[in-house]
Amino acid sequence: MSRAPSLTHQIVLRNFLMSMGLYITDNPIGVVVPGAGVVFDEFNGVIPDIVFFRNERRTEIASGDRLSGAPDLAIEIISPGVENERRDRVLKRRLYGRFGVKEYWLVDLESPTVEVYQLRGVGLELAASFSGDDEMTSSVLPGFRLRLTDLFRI
Repeated sequence: MSRAPSLTHQIVLRNFLMSMGLYITDNPIGVVVPGAGVVFDEFNGVIPDIVFFRNERRTEIASGDRLSGAPDLAIEIISPGVENERRDRVLKRRLYGRFGVKEYWLVDLESPTVEVYQLRGVGLELAASFSGDDEMTSSVLPGFRLRLTDLFRI
């Protein structure tokens, strides 16, 4: 049996969704979805906390109840535990890079930080790390800005 994410996890997820929702309302370039299943192939599938995909890719990757292909952005909020952290930092990052996710945000509630990985070649490499009162930005969401103090406001 899986444990439900913590209240802090869910509040940070909500804060992301609210901020990204406002951005998408002002810049209708794509779709932001929480907890969407992503199927890369018959052996590889994940359920990121949040995904974003551009409108022009919708017919390419959105089919039925799941995404069948790489979203432009995947966001994972690390759940407590060594195995959860290893899964998000290593296994999912490799998987997302291999299948072409352009940007991966890894949220560490313990730090609290957001690491932004960008697709370079065949893998995702760390492009930026945000903490404190930094304002994060994104290469896949032009003009998007989110102050981390707002993200981590519980």
